[in-house]
Amino acid sequence: MYIDEGPGAPLSAIGRAMDDFAGNAASGRFSVNERGGEALLTAIRNMAEWVDGQQFGFDLLLQSPKLGSSNNAEVMKPFLQQVAGDERGFVTQLKQFRESLVKAEEGIKQAMANYRATDDSNATKY
Repeated sequence: MYIDEGPGAPLSAIGRAMDDFAGNAASGRFSVNERGGEALLTAIRNMAEWVDGQQFGFDLLLQSPKLGSSNNAEVMKPFLQQVAGDERGFVTQLKQFRESLVKAEEGIKQAMANYRATDDSNATKY
């Protein structure tokens, strides 16, 4: 059973979290060392690569499904396309998730720079 969770749906929350994450990193609220940052960047890039590699499948989901010409099939065809491609659809949400990965990568890079700056600053004190 489908339950419309509205703007608070999980992938929407991920997008907002990535915006907050990138903003917090840009403002220097957190930092991450090189090793941790590289591990996070690898995970982000792997996920982005997976999403990018699914584009053909996403395009198929957006097409009218081949369900035949029965009354039930004719009713289901537009519904299935809507579930895949409307503003809250699966494909739409995954594309937004993909965009959030760019923000996450930027945030990690900034957090790594924050760590280096803090480390360098502390090293010069002693």
